[in-house]
Amino acid sequence: MFQIELVEQCKANDRKAQLQLYKQYCDGMYGVAMRFLKNPDDAEDVLQESFIKAFQRIDQFKGEVTFGAWLKRIVVNRSIDFLKSKHQKTVELNESFMHVTEDDDWTIEDGVALEKVKSTIENLPEKYRYVVQLFLVEGYDHNEISQILEISETASRTRLLRGKTQLKEMLKNMAYGT
Repeated sequence: MFQIELVEQCKANDRKAQLQLYKQYCDGMYGVAMRFLKNPDDAEDVLQESFIKAFQRIDQFKGEVTFGAWLKRIVVNRSIDFLKSKHQKTVELNESFMHVTEDDDWTIEDGVALEKVKSTIENLPEKYRYVVQLFLVEGYDHNEISQILEISETASRTRLLRGKTQLKEMLKNMAYGT
């Protein structure tokens, strides 16, 4: 059955179609939640909440993107909301006055394992970690990141640049033991 047909059946509150969409996307979306939350129980909770929200608001799905992309955005937003609720203490930084230079160089030392990079991303400050993860791991652009995190595109670019700089420095320090 085609995805569009499944979505239309879900809009008609067809439970079998909902279950089929759930089975189709639950593993991938669980992986997205885990990349943010690092806790299987929290990721399961966020995943379930995301599917509930998706099925409650499925009428808002217009087919401009794939259902998977639409659902992924819900999972990412729910994951970030969950993390924010655990940290409650946030400081607003006005970064709109800054000019960002594009830096597309993501090269790092040879021999650094992908898992080491991923674990090092987890040690970045929260505001940089979210942008780096959304850009590098999840593949969002600055326009999408600015909407998800409710920041300006300039702030997204600034945070990505600073996060990348910190990430490279942390990896270099690990390599040289300093």
